[in-house]
Amino acid sequence: MKSEFLNYVKERMWAKRYAKKTIETYLYWIKGFILYTNKMHPKDCHNTEVENYLTYLVTNLNVAPRTQAIALNAVVFLYKEVIKNPLSLSLAFNKSSTQPKLPVVLTPEEVSDVLANVSAKYAIHFKLMYGSGLRLMELLRLRVHDIDFDYHCVMVWNGKGRKHRRVTLAKELVPALKQQIASVKLYYQQDLRNAYYQGVWLPNALERKFPSAPKEFGWHFLFPSSRLSLQPENKKLRRHHIDESVLRKQVKMAKIKANITKRVTCHTFRHSFATHLLQSGADIRTVQEQLGHSDIRTTQIYTHVICNGANGVQSPLSSIL
Repeated sequence: MKSEFLNYVKERMWAKRYAKKTIETYLYWIKGFILYTNKMHPKDCHNTEVENYLTYLVTNLNVAPRTQAIALNAVVFLYKEVIKNPLSLSLAFNKSSTQPKLPVVLTPEEVSDVLANVSAKYAIHFKLMYGSGLRLMELLRLRVHDIDFDYHCVMVWNGKGRKHRRVTLAKELVPALKQQIASVKLYYQQDLRNAYYQGVWLPNALERKFPSAPKEFGWHFLFPSSRLSLQPENKKLRRHHIDESVLRKQVKMAKIKANITKRVTCHTFRHSFATHLLQSGADIRTVQEQLGHSDIRTTQIYTHVICNGANGVQSPLSSIL
């Protein structure tokens, strides 16, 4: 990154332990804001320029509500943590009214077809996403000790909204997960023999609190990268988890091989998990807890998928034909 200012913003975000993906996203929108203001320094702009920028995103770029909200969060961080001149709490700008997309849900047969067409190397990843309703990054950030074989559950730490939760673990995945952990152990033993290896990255200053934890096996990622890499902010040699783009490419290819015309992404497995749980008779509160939703109205969209389709409203055409 050539801009010294953006590099400074990046360093501030690293210092506050923001996730790599969040940093990349915020920098994208902060850069967009600077370009929108004809490269004025952000300290020379404030509420008015931000309001105009957020309105421009809607009226000229037709962004979705969530995208506009992310852009807002990025510039709020910029002015609060970097410029040290927080924005007004009552910004006046045109809010995006684009309707959110309805969830795409696969049938159990379609899920099975997709799983049958992913590479055997990544089958456990997708089975765990579908079997436990995990978001992609929740899956990738799992550590070895997050799998509880005794109670058949998975511990999710700092999920969306920084919430923790326990989710179900299909008993059928136990042998494959134990094999996966054995593979992680081989990487772990290899890394410990490397004099430059600094252990695994830990969140929220845990490394200062537990100095030996980075080299403890249980803290290592369940799905590690095949290569060591340098941690951006301090250049320590670590083994991170695999990149999310790997699984996105895998599901795209598997969907094509399975001849499925629906738009299928990694998140589709989570949508399908929730819908199939409700179809099997699970209580909506239970599904809410499994998904980690703060508001039950977010979970209710899956009841609409069921009740407004073939399982609920019968088309008048059916009585004629």
